[in-house]
Amino acid sequence: MELPVISNAAPEAEGGGCSSSGCGTAPDALSHLPDHIRSKVQDHPCYSEEAHHYFARMHVAVAPACNIQCNYCNRKYDCSNESRPGVVSELMSPDQAVKKTLAVAAAIPQMTVLGIAGPGDPLANPERTFETFRQLSEQAPDIKLCVSTNGLSLPESVDELAKHNIDHVTITINCVDPEIGAQIYPWIFWENKRIRGVEGARILIEQQQKGLEMLTSRGILVKVNSVMIPGVNDQHLKEVSKVVKAKGAFLHNVMPLIAEAEHGTYYGIMGQREPTPLELQELQDACAGDMSMMRHCRQCRADAVGLLGEDRGEEFTLDKIDEMEVDYAAAMVERAKVHDAITAELDMKRALKAAPKFDPDAIDEGPVTRNIRIAVATKGGGVINEHFGHAHEFLVYEIGPKEHRFLGHRKCTPYCMGDESCGDGETVLGGIIRSLEGVEVLLASKIGFEPWADLEKAGIQPNGEHAMEPIEEAIRAVYDEMAAAGKLAQPAVARAAA
Repeated sequence: MELPVISNAAPEAEGGGCSSSGCGTAPDALSHLPDHIRSKVQDHPCYSEEAHHYFARMHVAVAPACNIQCNYCNRKYDCSNESRPGVVSELMSPDQAVKKTLAVAAAIPQMTVLGIAGPGDPLANPERTFETFRQLSEQAPDIKLCVSTNGLSLPESVDELAKHNIDHVTITINCVDPEIGAQIYPWIFWENKRIRGVEGARILIEQQQKGLEMLTSRGILVKVNSVMIPGVNDQHLKEVSKVVKAKGAFLHNVMPLIAEAEHGTYYGIMGQREPTPLELQELQDACAGDMSMMRHCRQCRADAVGLLGEDRGEEFTLDKIDEMEVDYAAAMVERAKVHDAITAELDMKRALKAAPKFDPDAIDEGPVTRNIRIAVATKGGGVINEHFGHAHEFLVYEIGPKEHRFLGHRKCTPYCMGDESCGDGETVLGGIIRSLEGVEVLLASKIGFEPWADLEKAGIQPNGEHAMEPIEEAIRAVYDEMAAAGKLAQPAVARAAA
């Protein structure tokens, strides 16, 4: 059945920067969407900034082949310690993927989304991809199905995607200029030929744009991923954002290039630098003037399992799944209860957010205070529940006198890898501190004495007083306390400019 034609194009948004009076962006990046679209994505962990604290996702690695080569990609197998796209530990058949999905969904009732994102391109492996979707549609109708593609084979796959009731598709679009594309893609494989350089990039761009238009005309929601490559496409991505918004994409995810030499990618070997967190934020803010920006992406492995920011894949290897007995009919009942409870909690939080907090005309605003960035260690659930030494990442928020916004996450190597190695790595701690550039406060459930001292020396105030508190309430409490103590007075020059 063909889906109705709708427009996904977002209304013009204001710039994403924060002013002296608070953060300029809306608290909910999806709030501008029509109700029928927002209802499809507000509980999707890969699309909703709010939902990713509560709902889990998984990817199944059934698509080994790829029809393009990217300078930032090196597909690897049996790489259990790497967390980046294109990496898997086990390649599966469709039957194995379905068996694994049912086992994970029964064991992790918060899991709502199944995606195929590699390790190659799902649409370059159409038989394996669509057989997986066909079986899951029949056996696990409560799981949302998603696919992520480079777009080269997308136009010929749109009818099949619609047939399987896949209403979320992600396209990786790094450029709309073939000259720039030739610096990113060495070749594409098109009509049984390997095509290189500008001509290959031109064909890829044309197919991506055609596929995007076809999807949105069928009512299929499209998120666009873009990899920020300093000196190559970083400035050009503002144009990409305008183009994909005009063609109906509802969300743009600008991700940082991963280019560590040990990964074996062309960019890694050639020394192409990665963007800094602040460079990434500035570009996201620049693009946010054209459409909604996704800022909570974790650039997941092609076999990721669990909440964003965690990977429980080792619990569900094929040999372990073979030993599990799964009654999915019974599991669906429990899953429905868990989903209803989470949705009720999120609805309550959304209602509280939407309720008027104060009458601006009825209060004395007091001294003008500046915005600050606060980092948070969390394992999920929207609360501060992670020990500093165990954190693999920190969530960073910018907060002002009245509003706050989520800026993104900063990955790091955990400071404490076990009782014996905890606290022995000055290099590790130095890396963590560098990753927190621009942050003034760090909240964790617990912070050891030694890292506490080094964080303070770096100008970052550690705080372990808000363990198990909701993140948004904690960062507001910390901000208000600092403001009351006179620590956030805005400089006179900044006040004059504001």
